[in-house]
Amino acid sequence: MRQGTRIFLLAGAAALLPVLSLTQGSSAAQPTQPGQPPAAVDGIARDLHLSTDQARTRLQQQDQAQQIAAALPTALTSQLAGKWFDEKTGKLSVAVTSETAANAARAAGARPVLVARDRAELARLNAAVTKLVGGHVAGVTGWGVDAESNTVTVRVNRAVAPRSSLSALAALGDGVRIRDVTSAPVQQSGALHPGDPWWPGGESNCSTGFPATDSSGAKVFVTAGHCTNDANQAAYGASGQQNKLGTSNVGGTHSVNAHEGDMGMVSVTEAGWTTSPAVNTWGGAAVTVTGSTEPLVGQAVCHSGNTSHWQCGKVTAVEQTIDYGNNTIVDGLATTTACSLGGDSGGAWLAGDKALGLHSGGASSCSPGGADDQSIFQPVNEALRKWSLTLLTGGGGGDDTAAPSVPANLRSTGATSASVSLAWDASTDNVGVTGYDVYQGAALATSVSTTSATVSGLTADTAYSFTVKARDAAGNASAASAAVSARTSPGDTGGRVFTSTTSFPIRDFQVTTSALKSTATGTAVSPVSVQVNATHTCTEDLNITLVSPSGRAYPLQRYGGTTCHPFQSGKTFSVTANEQAAGTWTLRIGDNGPGDTGTLSGWSITL
Repeated sequence: MRQGTRIFLLAGAAALLPVLSLTQGSSAAQPTQPGQPPAAVDGIARDLHLSTDQARTRLQQQDQAQQIAAALPTALTSQLAGKWFDEKTGKLSVAVTSETAANAARAAGARPVLVARDRAELARLNAAVTKLVGGHVAGVTGWGVDAESNTVTVRVNRAVAPRSSLSALAALGDGVRIRDVTSAPVQQSGALHPGDPWWPGGESNCSTGFPATDSSGAKVFVTAGHCTNDANQAAYGASGQQNKLGTSNVGGTHSVNAHEGDMGMVSVTEAGWTTSPAVNTWGGAAVTVTGSTEPLVGQAVCHSGNTSHWQCGKVTAVEQTIDYGNNTIVDGLATTTACSLGGDSGGAWLAGDKALGLHSGGASSCSPGGADDQSIFQPVNEALRKWSLTLLTGGGGGDDTAAPSVPANLRSTGATSASVSLAWDASTDNVGVTGYDVYQGAALATSVSTTSATVSGLTADTAYSFTVKARDAAGNASAASAAVSARTSPGDTGGRVFTSTTSFPIRDFQVTTSALKSTATGTAVSPVSVQVNATHTCTEDLNITLVSPSGRAYPLQRYGGTTCHPFQSGKTFSVTANEQAAGTWTLRIGDNGPGDTGTLSGWSITL
């Protein structure tokens, strides 16, 4: 999809890492101060253009503001027309309509701001806006109460919106404010990226949100609802569709992508998969989640996603209604200035070391400090409450900073033409080892909870080097083990070409599929070569995937980019696939942008 022109949603993605590591423990120095993880301090300083000391002060002030907000008397909260963190004063500000309420706010430690409209009037105006534009009016991308301006703010692209709608909104009076935007939100699904994404079946990846346990103690994680819309769908991670982790939306009752919210649940059931409260910050020290909180306008926040990685900004609005188009309107979302990209959907949003939300959408560009609604998230507590989940947390405050011992005696226990099997001696830890990360050279190959693993998807008759790191529940990782070298066995290297000449149109926001049958025997060559004969006006909008006879999906091209270029017919891709050659192979081309035309005239695969 052309980035920077539309708003995408993926929590999450990406992160996975899933945003919280399911498969990979991040190196995790603990926060020096509770609620001030180094990665959050560094990210907020970078993206909000603050010094390190200013970022620490910001986190401390907004933590105090959260505590004051949570302790406000019920009699006062029922009168408030809104609340927000005031970055200029470092205080919790509350909107009130009377001196009596203002005095009560001061007594509770908050800064009162006298406003003209009370909560009931704002609710009336919001309902009036919903009645006018709640049926997917062109150019209207979202609306909700803006506490600081004491208005209902409607985000509108005037170049697209009908004049009649603009006139009707203006007729509601000065309590309704129009904010000009140039992008239209759509829910993000996105590019495959190294780290810890998760895949709903053979679809584009999302990012993992927060691990939790259900009422029976079973492992789950929460993510975006638009990533989990299919009931009982296989969920994959780490090595993609080669490594199943569990099942998404079990029973069809664990996903919402409508007015209620954008949230879903994945059950982690497969052997070898562990969950961790250590959030990947993509190069910095991991952030160990110590609890959860609600979003507050003005507070500095960060998110981890599979594509944009670690990005920070501030909350600009809460309880917003977002129109993603395609008959998808979601209520109760928060908007931020942090940047994000397709593939971040479902990823984790944090305030300091507190779980805050699940990535829902964004402008699909990464210019920190940009538009108010550059990224959007679903508050996580709503998802936890809906399915009676218990958030997985760590000790926080530096309770466990000891890394496990280094895995010893790493050895190769077997090899095929496409895989190497490894084993090693168990590590020890002051609290307990939760898993091991296996590296092929510098790249993470797989993560397991036992002392053996098989690395797949390798090339025949090729030498590889492997190391292993141990990790604990706090995200502390050991140093790498001594490296071991292993060579895959020779495989079938004969080139066998199979071709489809059937033509299919490539349409906006649809997936074109073309299947062909291979009669080749034995193992497919590695890498498999795919030639795509197609024309299309915007290659940046195309997501191209190869699906093997076993049902595994291999990404060939991921969409994204700021400028469109024509797709060049005859383009060749190669992908490492540990597969049997015989059976039905399928090419999938998803067009993720509007206003384009294209045709798939045929394709071939060399096995």
